[in-house]
Amino acid sequence: MDILETHAYDRRQKRNTSCALLLSLMPFFLASAMYFYLWTPHFPASITLAAVKSAPTLLLAAAVLSWNGGQSVLGVVGGLVFSAVGDCCLVWPELFLHGMAAFALAHLLYSFAFLSSRYEASSSSSWTGLLYLILVVIAGGFYTYLFPFLRKDPNSDLLVPAVGGYVVVITLMGILATRTRRGFTLLGSLIFIVSDLLLAMQQFKVTAPAQHGNTVVMVTYYLAQLLISVGDMKAVEIKNDFAKWKRS
Repeated sequence: MDILETHAYDRRQKRNTSCALLLSLMPFFLASAMYFYLWTPHFPASITLAAVKSAPTLLLAAAVLSWNGGQSVLGVVGGLVFSAVGDCCLVWPELFLHGMAAFALAHLLYSFAFLSSRYEASSSSSWTGLLYLILVVIAGGFYTYLFPFLRKDPNSDLLVPAVGGYVVVITLMGILATRTRRGFTLLGSLIFIVSDLLLAMQQFKVTAPAQHGNTVVMVTYYLAQLLISVGDMKAVEIKNDFAKWKRS
């Protein structure tokens, strides 16, 4: 009976935790809906647009901070804050390089988080090694494909090395996310890479402007940030469960 009661208690605790997690994410969902409701292709660059665009990411940062405490400040929370700075910069085309630098810092902080003890890696397997290789090949192939388009840009002297460095950083983030073998974290990082690939193809005129191009980029971007954030919240929960198991 004691064992049954313990299992029932654990199930109730997990159910309550899931409900609390969902409630903490509600401001993010509302802010994301507000962005897609207000944004149009002809919406002028302004402080208002920057605030509306960055609000969902900042609300995710607040949710992770309230859930994990200060241990995520130099990790996912910090990455989300720098991502919000990048969101604001990308509202104005002339600040594209500044935005890319902010996102590069965000990926470095995500990478730092994925190396922490909360994301203790499981034993490696053949499929993770294969995924590492796939990520490196895709990154190298995409940069090679993008290179001629970067050379056509008036700021090519800055863009060519800057984009190359960014590709290295986001690929490292994807590899370290794979190393954690956590579903939310891995999926979020891969969707983030896809979102950035789509953005780069539009930004550097690899493809013709699509009617819903920005919508696709932002949907994948917000989804990636959501999954990475939930993965960080779950990492704390898993670590606490493991600590309780060791004490028992």
